[in-house]
Amino acid sequence: MGYEIDFLPVGERERSGDAIALRFGNLQATPPQQTVVVIDAGYTDNGAALVDHIKRYYKTDRVDVVISTHPDADHSAGLAVVLEHLRVGQLWMHLPWNHAQDIAGLFKDGRVTDTSVRRDLRESLDGARDLERIAQNRRIPIVEPFTGTTDPTGNVVVLGPRQDFYERLLPGFRGTPGPAVPGPWMGILQRAAEVGRRLAEGFDVETLTDEGETSAENNSSAIVLVQLAPGNFALFTGDAGTPALTAAANALAAVGFDFNTIRFIQVPHHGSQRNVGPTILNCFVGPRLSGEATTKTAFVSAAKDSDPKHPSKKVMNAFRRRGAPVHATQGMPKLHFRDAPDRGWQASVALPLYLEVED
Repeated sequence: MGYEIDFLPVGERERSGDAIALRFGNLQATPPQQTVVVIDAGYTDNGAALVDHIKRYYKTDRVDVVISTHPDADHSAGLAVVLEHLRVGQLWMHLPWNHAQDIAGLFKDGRVTDTSVRRDLRESLDGARDLERIAQNRRIPIVEPFTGTTDPTGNVVVLGPRQDFYERLLPGFRGTPGPAVPGPWMGILQRAAEVGRRLAEGFDVETLTDEGETSAENNSSAIVLVQLAPGNFALFTGDAGTPALTAAANALAAVGFDFNTIRFIQVPHHGSQRNVGPTILNCFVGPRLSGEATTKTAFVSAAKDSDPKHPSKKVMNAFRRRGAPVHATQGMPKLHFRDAPDRGWQASVALPLYLEVED
């Protein structure tokens, strides 16, 4: 079996996002002998680029499973284009309004009008509701991606979140308006301060800790494991943080899964140090190595000219120490493949080991 995993570039500066397509099976044969999956699609223009990419390189207009990991616009807005312009077998997305009356009550005439909810969250929920409507209009089955959900082949499986964990997160979705957006000078000063706070690292010195925390919305991300070939798995993490990733790891450990068979891993949340720490990396990626080696491949979706936090140099170094040098989009598409048609693309260069990292 062959496979291709494509990460398309999304956003600029602080506007990172995910737009991922993959296929596996007999890639030298016709599309019916392959499985095609889309995991998030960035913003609207990224969705159009993803549609074109699938038609051009996968030679099909059929996607077996479209997965919305969580409703943030930088992941889900482009999925409307995918649903409207490709033939889709299933849409996997969470329907929070079916699990919390509090969230269901926010909608009036089909839109969130409650101004106590943060603007970005209102837009995300409205966008998710639009996806649901498009799928219903196009008669695309909707499946909520909770732990244990699988595609018809059994090769695509959801590790998390469990439904009870997801429902415990939902009260944290209903937030108050966020702080005022800082003016341009404040943004420049903040970035300068971030660049100015540095710590020394090396291959034997790690400053990443397990103390990072991320939002309830991020921890609700669907975490997906794909068997690309026998004994060869890829892990897709969305914006999940340590609690969600730990629950997913526990689900795998409970069935005796061999974590060494995860050969490809997506760095969570565009490389934020709030989402991972040494403990969960030791589990999914592996323990720190005594010297440089490459045992896995890691990709991170990071915007072109991204800010110093995405991707975090601490996190990039931590993956590298564990044998998984990270390849970042940063304005360019990235491809990981085996037994696939030659596109003539140039080889990607992994990010280096950084000797100074952000505090």
